[in-house]
Amino acid sequence: MKIDVLVAEIGSTTTLVNAFHNINSGSPVFWGQGQAPTSVLDGDVRIGLKGAIDDLCKNKGADSVEYGEMLATSSAAGGLKMTVHGLVYDMTAKAAKEAALGAGAIIHSVTAGRLRRTDLQKIKEIQPNLIMIAGGVDYGERDTAVYNAEMIRSLELSIPVIYAGNVENQDEMRLIFEDAKAPLYIVENVYPKIDELNVEPARRVIQDAFEDHIIQAPGMEHIRDLITGPIIPTPGAVMESAKLLYEHLGDLVVLDVGGATTDLHSVTEGSEEISRILISPEPKAKRTVEGDLGVYINIANIVESIGREKLSEELGLDIDKIMENYRFVPRTDEEVRFVERLTKEAVIKATERHAGRIRYVYGPSGRSTLAEGKDLSQVKYIIGTGGALTRLPNRREILEAIALHNETGLLLFPGTEAETLIDNDYIMASLGVLSKRYKDAAVCFLERSLCCSLR
Repeated sequence: MKIDVLVAEIGSTTTLVNAFHNINSGSPVFWGQGQAPTSVLDGDVRIGLKGAIDDLCKNKGADSVEYGEMLATSSAAGGLKMTVHGLVYDMTAKAAKEAALGAGAIIHSVTAGRLRRTDLQKIKEIQPNLIMIAGGVDYGERDTAVYNAEMIRSLELSIPVIYAGNVENQDEMRLIFEDAKAPLYIVENVYPKIDELNVEPARRVIQDAFEDHIIQAPGMEHIRDLITGPIIPTPGAVMESAKLLYEHLGDLVVLDVGGATTDLHSVTEGSEEISRILISPEPKAKRTVEGDLGVYINIANIVESIGREKLSEELGLDIDKIMENYRFVPRTDEEVRFVERLTKEAVIKATERHAGRIRYVYGPSGRSTLAEGKDLSQVKYIIGTGGALTRLPNRREILEAIALHNETGLLLFPGTEAETLIDNDYIMASLGVLSKRYKDAAVCFLERSLCCSLR
């Protein structure tokens, strides 16, 4: 069988392939899907890719499959480790963090102000894949970013640096990092003016760095030879689908619970009421990655978050026994109940960390009401993707639990009126990649997978 496009999604635990045909017609076809365990530990991700293609052929009763082009997303090598160093946390440091989280990076350290010796020691211990320096609005404060750059340069690390701060410092940065062991990337300021975020230029550079990073997974360099275009970070691909859906559905969040992380993507400007009391601006499109909330690799973290005794009592199960025999795909009713509870915990924790909240501040003039963080109160749709939220029997109930978790009303969560949608075909990441070349087809596939009208 020959199809038009094959999209490979090489995750931390599972490798998926999605096959699409008649891609340029008015009725494009999602031909089929195959999956296999990701084979990083076997020393070559191509083994898992071949297994997924073999599974696709088996599912479709085909001897083989040929494709016109292959596209790919990956998170097999894990997230890009980054440290971010800005001037004021609520301003430049936060803006830099937003840029990083939107491009496949996991933030391991954020500092504000001048770097201390303990900060420098932490950078050396983390050994990040990328360091970002920001600080100062354009034509504002200059000294802190320059000082931080000099301190980082003194470490003599072979780690690329991105400068995304005050435009007046750009020449100074070039001088500081002249003859450095790794390249310096200079991009537009992430916080050029007060209350203005400009994260996309930095995000593009980070995404390029992520692509270089993920090919370090064994065998990934050979995947690059097979595909058309770059290997896109899986979280970035899901965000592209989220942005495309926003054009048709309006305000939404997408939750992706995987084996290693839980990612939450939101595309919403929030309410005018909240924006008037918001302490600092938030991007319209925001992603957070929770590197401790995975339902396979990071299972122990979620179990400890709930509490073993509480979990055992709640489910009536021997938790130690289940964890001892735990597989990345649950097989028994007990395992399904266990994974559903872990997924619910991951979803709620990830939303708590992503969303903002109302704060009351008391002063001489009485009580003032402030808001901080991302406002999700106007979200109309809560969408589930990833292995857990597309395959578990009670996936809708898990997503509906988000609104029910806001007993105080102080969390800027979606309300109970928000509709839940499921990426039934488990193709949102693939369609994020596909949309760059075949936008109309991607919209058509999203419509079918979510069982909703986008026209």
